[in-house]
Amino acid sequence: MSSHNGQWIKAVQDRVAKVVVGQETVVERLLIAMLTGGHVLLQGVPGLAKTLLVNAIARAIDLSFARIQFTIDLLPSDIVGSEILDQQSHTFRTRQGPIFTNLLLADEINRAAPKVQSALLEAMQERRVTIGPTNYKLPVPFVVIATQNPIEQSGTFDLPEAQLDRFMLCHRLHYPARQEEESIVKRNLSLGLAKEGKTALTRTEFDMVDATPVASVEGLVEVMERVHKVHVSDVFLKHAVELVHRTRTHPKIELGCSPRAGIAMAQAARARALLHGRDYAIPEDMFALAEDVVLHRCRLTYEALAEGLTGAQVLKDILNSMS
Repeated sequence: MSSHNGQWIKAVQDRVAKVVVGQETVVERLLIAMLTGGHVLLQGVPGLAKTLLVNAIARAIDLSFARIQFTIDLLPSDIVGSEILDQQSHTFRTRQGPIFTNLLLADEINRAAPKVQSALLEAMQERRVTIGPTNYKLPVPFVVIATQNPIEQSGTFDLPEAQLDRFMLCHRLHYPARQEEESIVKRNLSLGLAKEGKTALTRTEFDMVDATPVASVEGLVEVMERVHKVHVSDVFLKHAVELVHRTRTHPKIELGCSPRAGIAMAQAARARALLHGRDYAIPEDMFALAEDVVLHRCRLTYEALAEGLTGAQVLKDILNSMS
């Protein structure tokens, strides 16, 4: 990896670290998605800085950023846009929705009705939307980072397996370690007040996000080009395909991975290798990415669920049999 590419990656990571404590793995996964044009689903309880993290990355790289809070009454036009009748000219004009951005945070995607989920997922796949009679290309790059709360069941609509398959990675966020959580609280206490005229507001972590980018879009394109030069050996590809194949034949798995999983694994491994300063993918990349690439594409049998097994346990069994 060239020193220029390394500087670009480190600049982004350092900027995010000034705002978000820990979460290095999540930052890595988001950078992998951006460097490969994939989309990410983040699963985690509220309060784990998902919105703050995406905001910090978007500002660090000089990208446009939009956030949609998904609710039960959201309509497809609220995401994509619509045609509006101009009363003076008696003609229709197009109002583009928040999807016209580089980095889109789809917060609590499982709260929206299936029709709305479908509109977003179609745009993710085709990188274009239709408003009235016209097709519009979405900005480049275009990355969707969707979140869902795994413990909230009331008023939610789970994404079907076919739609989950469109996410390159699904990362499960966990609570910070005790020492990290102490740092989070200390940092919050030191934020102080933001004075506005005669009044003042308590500053939040979002006030810490520097609006001045440290990395350019041109630099992003250069790193993306470098990712495509990372060597993926035939042996690595065979192992990746073997992993996918074993999810289809495992007795505890009812629905295994589609061919998209193998493609996602190879692309993500290239990006991860570059982030770790290598020009070639190694088995460690596959083992590190396996949960994020595989688990959301599989469904366990009823018998396995009745036994109390989890997807992570079954995947670990498969990986152990391959090592």
